Amino acid sequence: MIETKNLCKRYGDLAAVDDISFKVEAGQVLGFLGPNGAGKSTTMKMIAGFLAPTSGSVNVCGHDVTLEPLAAKRAIGYLPEGAPSYGEMTPRQFLNFVADARGLTGAHRAQRIEDVIERLHLHKVLEQTIETLSKGFKRRVGLAQAIVHDPAVLILDEPTDGLDPNQKFEVRSLINTMAKDKTIIVSTHILEEVQAVCSRAVIIARGRILADATPAELEARSRYHNAVSLTTNNVAAAREALSRVGDVAAIEFDAQTHKLTAIPKPGRQIFGPIGESLKAQGIVVNELQLESGRMDEVFRTITHGDLGEDLPEARA
Repeated sequence: MIETKNLCKRYGDLAAVDDISFKVEAGQVLGFLGPNGAGKSTTMKMIAGFLAPTSGSVNVCGHDVTLEPLAAKRAIGYLPEGAPSYGEMTPRQFLNFVADARGLTGAHRAQRIEDVIERLHLHKVLEQTIETLSKGFKRRVGLAQAIVHDPAVLILDEPTDGLDPNQKFEVRSLINTMAKDKTIIVSTHILEEVQAVCSRAVIIARGRILADATPAELEARSRYHNAVSLTTNNVAAAREALSRVGDVAAIEFDAQTHKLTAIPKPGRQIFGPIGESLKAQGIVVNELQLESGRMDEVFRTITHGDLGEDLPEARA
């Protein structure tokens, strides 16, 4: 559905995107993950045909975006970062404008507009000007225009950036719903986004792909993969019990959450032995959890400290 080959974008001596190649198959939701300035938005713009590559190629549904731009763009729904629109228009006027630009006509045009209004729950704001809408509704309008022509491919650039937790949940639910019949690329610097909506993740930094795997495979790279976390009223005794388990490599204590975490030696399973050790010592545990891994730690390791200002949001 989407294929990039040796994709590059240079601005003078700056390589914003440096020899990127990947494929996205039908039905996949690909998370394009990286810190600010990694090259995510530039790549999204080239896939959408909004920006011409310096070299390399992009194919969407079998159409070269540079050589067959109209055919490729007919297959693409694009939500740019920030969901830009015309603030003086109402959502109804904006969707009619986009439908005209997309060449929709007649009954099909009317049906598609009504479908996206219904799907994104826009009825109560249809006659408000877009500039007066909340960020959440502006993002819904942006998603509506991206799917009004029912494209096979969706390119969503930072679709939840700047939204509150409730708004993020709504947008992610919409993406999960649309994923059933579309191929989607979601560009983000928010790690929880990948876990919430993506079946596969590509990590990019300094314009290059550094990792390409499922979220579970990335979590498995974490030193916290198969770690055991617990809370108890008897921290000292619990720490002592954990230290007696032979396959425990390290023990950490979080003073804020009062949580103990036992980290296993590579390839070892410690959940069962820890449970037995705690029971043998008569230690009452309030919470006991087997961790799948910590995406933030994997992200730090892969990008080698390129998180920069994204660090506060980049939490699994």
